[in-house]
Amino acid sequence: MTDKIAGVRFTKVGKLYHFDCHEFPDLKAGDFVIVETARGRSMGQIMGFIEPDPQYGEYKTILRPATARDMVLRQQWEAKQPEALAICLEKAAEIGQYDGVKFLAAQYNYDGTRLTFLYTAEQQVSVSRLWHELKRVFDAQVEMRQIGPRDVAKLLGGYGACGELRCCSTFLTDFSPISIKMAKVQGVSLNPSEITGMCGRLRCCLVYEYEQYVEARKQLPKKNKRVGTPLGVGKVIDVHPLQDSVTVYIEDEGRHTFQREDLIPLDEYEALQKKAKQPCTKHGDGECDCGKQPGERYADRMNTESVDEDDGADQ
Repeated sequence: MTDKIAGVRFTKVGKLYHFDCHEFPDLKAGDFVIVETARGRSMGQIMGFIEPDPQYGEYKTILRPATARDMVLRQQWEAKQPEALAICLEKAAEIGQYDGVKFLAAQYNYDGTRLTFLYTAEQQVSVSRLWHELKRVFDAQVEMRQIGPRDVAKLLGGYGACGELRCCSTFLTDFSPISIKMAKVQGVSLNPSEITGMCGRLRCCLVYEYEQYVEARKQLPKKNKRVGTPLGVGKVIDVHPLQDSVTVYIEDEGRHTFQREDLIPLDEYEALQKKAKQPCTKHGDGECDCGKQPGERYADRMNTESVDEDDGADQ
């Protein structure tokens, strides 16, 4: 019976993978462990624990806690990674078919049995010839892995256009789908320099507040819709979700900004205007102070009294 599931991370800001750790009840967050992955045995760090999800199925088990020897081996093989990358670049230059390819990093697993070369290219390229050359040089199992622009930015790090460290290299463990619609909903300029990151793709930060903007916009009229305001009927020309307000253009009045509670739907506004022009049924025989027009009988009486006053003045 699985008591708890450990979330294990293999790189500094990588995805979490979950493993059954019930055989090692003393494990805690921060401990390093050895696990079996699709690419072979790897060392990862436990970031936390969760309750097992019945819908997930069967979890792989942690093989064992990492030993002091494992940690030393990892440091030794990590120190050899720059040399491995230099050899890869040298072999690629000798072959001479990889001008459009950028080789970014060489990564050993903790015990040096697997060596992965990361590269990027605008198009799909064949690196089989280079792979065969590298297999002759290294005793480890050699893997060539092409990565996309966002993964390149994550790997290299650096600063974003906002002046802060890139989100992808500091805390983003996964990339969310991002569309141009997210920029439109938030009123962000669609200038490419304003919405693209250093990777050349839409900025990851566009997704952070998108849901809040969507919810806020649900309560406000859409752009170009006609609405009633305290100054009359006008057309919405701009929406300000975070201020819960809209800017309305009103003929003869110009542009004015109104809060949501000051707006009246056009059909309701027209109904109120029509109702205000109708005679008062409650105070039809007397003076009316409810805001409507006076009833017909009251209006006739007022006209008669006005005529009588004029006759008296003539006498």
